Order: sequence, then structure tokens, then C-alpha cells
Amino acid sequence: MGVKNDRWIRNMALEHGMIEPFADKQIREGISYGVGSYGYDFRIDREFKIFQPDENISLIDPKNVNPASFQTLTNDYCDIPANSFVIARTIEYFRIPRDVVTICFGKSTYARSGIYSHITPFEPEWEGFATIAISNANSCPARIYANEGIAQLLFIAAEDVCAISYADKKGKYQGQSSITLSKGNG
Repeated sequence: MGVKNDRWIRNMALEHGMIEPFADKQIREGISYGVGSYGYDFRIDREFKIFQPDENISLIDPKNVNPASFQTLTNDYCDIPANSFVIARTIEYFRIPRDVVTICFGKSTYARSGIYSHITPFEPEWEGFATIAISNANSCPARIYANEGIAQLLFIAAEDVCAISYADKKGKYQGQSSITLSKGNG
């Protein structure tokens, strides 16, 4: 078991469609994205769902998220309100092999600015555009940019394939094509 390197990532992306579209090197325009030594820096799309609390919201329940609590914005950047968050999706579509799981970390450029990305692991045989939450820990608005890097994905190979993959259990976020709010209940 171990983290996969750039040669493995290129091979899986180019020959098996693991990442589409795929940048086979680091693109250093704005905040970098593309394949690195041991991971892939992915980008976010131009659509954002900005959490908009109001006096009627006293609790956020992940089992019962109200879509009306989010304002949709399509733009080249998004200003996250102070102490709040937005939901976005990746530009890249992922197809994770059965013997691989991923972990993800936000890019340091954003982390050093109090902006944090929250991405759950991509399970074996999960596929789709990833929905991610991006939080602003600052007391003032913070800006994020579409079409630029937001976080880095590390691919970890298992010694053996799993008995039950995300596809086998028909996971509720399989094949998502847009920003997907919490579907609740597990």
C-alpha cells in the first residue's frame, strides 16, 4: 500500500480515463493545478452555492438541507462571506480504480489565507464530479477563483481490492454531475 506517483497518475488518467480533463503537468497560471510528484491538484468550476443564513435558520441539519439556504452564483470568482462557506464542484470528472482510495488536502495558498477545502475521500470505484465545501475562517469576505487549483488529491493504492466498492453499494453520490447538497441519512 502506498501513495501513487506522477507516472502512475498520468498512466491511469491517459489510458483509463481516471481524470478528465487531465493536465499532465503543473499549470502555473494563477493558483496552480495539474499533476504533481505524488498527487493531482484539481480545479473548481464557475458555479458556486453560497450559504445564506437568515433569521429563520437556527440549525443546519445534514439530514435535511434546505436548498433555499444557498444562493447560486456563476462567475470566475466567488467571495465567501465572513465565517461562512460555499459549495462548488470540480472541473475534473474522476473515475477511481477499485484498489485505490484518495485523500485530499487544500492548497497552501488558500490555507495561508484562512480558506479551507473540505473533501471526503473518493472511495474505490466512485466516479463523478466531486462536490466540495470551501470555508472562510476570516472575519471578512475571502475570494476563491474558478478554473484554478483549489486542493490536492493523493491516490493511495491498497494491497488487495476491496470486497465492496462504492459502485457495488450504489452510493448516493455516484456519478454526480452537478453541485450536490447533502442527501442525508448516511
